[in-house]
Amino acid sequence: MNKAAFSLEKYRFEKIDIDYSKKTSPELDISFSPSGRFNSVDSSYELNFTFLAHNSNPEAPFVKIVCLAIFQFEEKIAFTDIPSYFYRNSIAILFPYVRAFISTVTLQANINPIILPTMNLSSLEAPLRDNTIQI
Repeated sequence: MNKAAFSLEKYRFEKIDIDYSKKTSPELDISFSPSGRFNSVDSSYELNFTFLAHNSNPEAPFVKIVCLAIFQFEEKIAFTDIPSYFYRNSIAILFPYVRAFISTVTLQANINPIILPTMNLSSLEAPLRDNTIQI
């Protein structure tokens, strides 16, 4: 069995904040903030993936959605043995769920829905790796 095989066990949306009173213009900027925690006891990985929609100031988002996903490695591995492709692939696996949720929740809020296109988020690999801790 491949030592680096993993699967998405579950995910949930931990935080949903929509405050359109902070929206100051029709311009829309988005950003993503990933972080992770690796549990060496059971070789599980907790991915915290935050989506922000804001105008020109990322410090004042009018939409903030936080998704928490749990990935499980099929075999016990050490923190240092997490392959680099895991970081990129875990985000790629989770993103369609986040994308659909963002569209649905903003549509149901009776505001202009935020429809994200398919995106290449491979640039988030390094920030996720840098923002991963071992627990």
